Amino acid sequence: MPRLPDAAARHPLVFPDGTAHRQMVNLAVAIDHPNWRIGRNAYANDFDPPADWAARLAPYLYPGAPETLTIGAFCQIAHGARFITASANHPMDGISTYPFPVFDPEALPFYRDSFTGLPDNEIGPDCWIGHGALILPGARLGPGVIVGAGAVVSGEVPAYAVVAGDPARVIRSRFSEAEIETVLDLAWWDWPDDRLAAAIPHLAARDIAALAREKPA
Repeated sequence: MPRLPDAAARHPLVFPDGTAHRQMVNLAVAIDHPNWRIGRNAYANDFDPPADWAARLAPYLYPGAPETLTIGAFCQIAHGARFITASANHPMDGISTYPFPVFDPEALPFYRDSFTGLPDNEIGPDCWIGHGALILPGARLGPGVIVGAGAVVSGEVPAYAVVAGDPARVIRSRFSEAEIETVLDLAWWDWPDDRLAAAIPHLAARDIAALAREKPA
């Protein structure tokens, strides 16, 4: 039976000679940050692996910020992808966008309304974020979305859409509406390991009916 990658390993990809691929990490193992929510087996790859993966991927998301970044289970994040979270924004309600409170906390009361109700970023399970993609504040990607290399993504992206470009637009849907509804109902990313391992051949194919037969009772 096929086996799942080790969700507890920092480097889940191991080459045939036994050495770990250190450019790839399980995000849930590599990141300990109060504003991140990370599903199992979500990974990122970087040709220049950083010491701080949270800062590399979401450089404006500081601990205690009012927004969160959710990365769903089994997401795949390519080199150069970045998540620009809402705290990156400057105040835009007044005449100037200059961030005075960054330099003088006593000025914060004048800008407090600009830093409340900031939107979260939510990446659904099994999304593939391509090389150099930029995910903007408040973006919400449904399950199974593919983001093309260099795309600039904002707003809501429907489940199983393929998006590309700047600004990103939907190029096509990966499945029919009925198929999407079925796969979302199956929610395979939540299955226990033994059932999920058995389903790997079906996940690699396009036989949704075969996948459905593996669904846990």
